[in-house]
Amino acid sequence: MALLTRPPNPYIEHHVDRLACAGLTAQIKGRGHQLVSSASISPSAARIQLLRPVLVGGAIAGTLDQISAFISLGWNVPRIDAAGLLGPQVIHGSEVWVWILGLFLHYFIAFSAASLYCFASLRLGFLKEHFLVCGMFYGVAVFLVMYLVVMPLCAFHYTGPYTLRTLLEGIIVHMLLIGLPISLSLSKL
Repeated sequence: MALLTRPPNPYIEHHVDRLACAGLTAQIKGRGHQLVSSASISPSAARIQLLRPVLVGGAIAGTLDQISAFISLGWNVPRIDAAGLLGPQVIHGSEVWVWILGLFLHYFIAFSAASLYCFASLRLGFLKEHFLVCGMFYGVAVFLVMYLVVMPLCAFHYTGPYTLRTLLEGIIVHMLLIGLPISLSLSKL
């Protein structure tokens, strides 16, 4: 809540709101305007407030990505995810626990991506303010990390070759089904 001694200045109000969201109590003087923000959020309270966007964003992104994978690659996708940890021999097996492990790994990665974005927003306020653009770029960043770091390091060391269709489909899916739900959940919750 801001107390104004003169007519409001939108520029100063914007920065007071950003400081209040970052957990700081702000007193700003500029051009005769004095704003005092009484909103003060401790760093631990800010982290607790991020729990809901992390859970919702991670769950939505993980579910949409998994549905997309089921549609394009079939029901065996969680086995392929588990094969990244256990090796390619488990892809053609029939054990249910391998499928469950793959699903767990998939959601672990989705919640990790949501956590990283939400906690980064504590320092980078523009991630919340410009969620549409930032979410799309974050989706591209997640795609690049998965394809250039995670997949080459997994048990079957997949490094390509990639077709243009696979790359475009992967980038678009990560932008729309991973980056946007995560950034939108942070912005709206």
